[in-house]
Amino acid sequence: MDNIQMVDLVSQHQKIRGELDAAIGEIIDKAWFIKGKPVAEFEKDLASYLGAKKVVGCANGTDALMGAFMALELPEGSEVIVPDFTFIATAEVLALLKLEPVFVDVEQDTFNIDPKSIRQAITDKTSAIVPVHMFGLPCDMEAIMAIAKEHNLKVVEDAAQAIGSEFTFSDGRTVKCGSIGDVGCTSFFPSKNLSCMGDGGAIFTNDEELGIKIEQMCNHGMHEAYKYKYVGINSRLDALQASVLKIKLPLLDSYNTARKGAAEKYSQALAGVEQLDLPIEQDNSRHVFHQYTLRIKDDSRDALEAYLKSKGIPTKIYYPIPFHDHEPYSGFPHNEDHLKNSRWLSNHVLSLPMHTELSNEQIDYITNSVIEFYSNN
Repeated sequence: MDNIQMVDLVSQHQKIRGELDAAIGEIIDKAWFIKGKPVAEFEKDLASYLGAKKVVGCANGTDALMGAFMALELPEGSEVIVPDFTFIATAEVLALLKLEPVFVDVEQDTFNIDPKSIRQAITDKTSAIVPVHMFGLPCDMEAIMAIAKEHNLKVVEDAAQAIGSEFTFSDGRTVKCGSIGDVGCTSFFPSKNLSCMGDGGAIFTNDEELGIKIEQMCNHGMHEAYKYKYVGINSRLDALQASVLKIKLPLLDSYNTARKGAAEKYSQALAGVEQLDLPIEQDNSRHVFHQYTLRIKDDSRDALEAYLKSKGIPTKIYYPIPFHDHEPYSGFPHNEDHLKNSRWLSNHVLSLPMHTELSNEQIDYITNSVIEFYSNN
């Protein structure tokens, strides 16, 4: 089986190549390179899709987190609770802003931050919580928002892997992830469910005053031409990327449906492999399957990875090292005894190819190869 990829953007873009060419051509013809109409239109469209009052485009997902925390102006040295198992950007921006990331455990079956671990980590220095909707499955936002309200904490959602996912509260409200907390952040990196052709990101909020402040923060802290209200950063979503995203946003739900369909086929085929725990879904949320991540019950992860590579099947380990074991972060607050799931997952997860263009033939080949490995070992 040739040409299996972790992400197939070439095939995805071929289907909309005419629209992309026309949009990029208009950018060139009108010299709309920074901000301007394409960015404003995309921000408005994304706000409507998310049900958010304000969306601010920025240069990448890391800057989205940076801009959000700069605008919140949390006290220097205050603690921000983050999951120990996720991409490094979530803690990186906190360290840069002289905030203290506090690493807590995740749930082994959902990969998401554990509300019980959040409660255990709260101190009089805690100022915020960052739930990361891992691999496209929403965190337990009802429990997290209740904890935040009880302790007067800010909630900054990291939705970089979960654009389009939804959480349903016990009162029946269904809300898009990223628009539940005080601020939501996402990335449009090319591998994301909604992706551009380079780097890009966005920040969203239902607090209009905070949204204006975030917009100013990301534009050097400027509130009028050459008048500066804050010490800010230069982080803008350029017009070319916005024009690509504007074309792809109406397709996002269909992209997520395709991912879910591929995930269901994976799970049906692999259900009988006793060495594997498969990704779960929950009744109160919509999983958008940014990744399809296996949990290998025994110690065969690395051997499986090597076997699939020999068969031409790419895989990835997201993530091989928990936060607290990385040298720059080892000194931040954490309780080693309370991070067992995070450490276990780092040694036992393996992600299979996941994108909108996976064919039934490719899925059959991938799953048959996994089954073959365990049948022979």
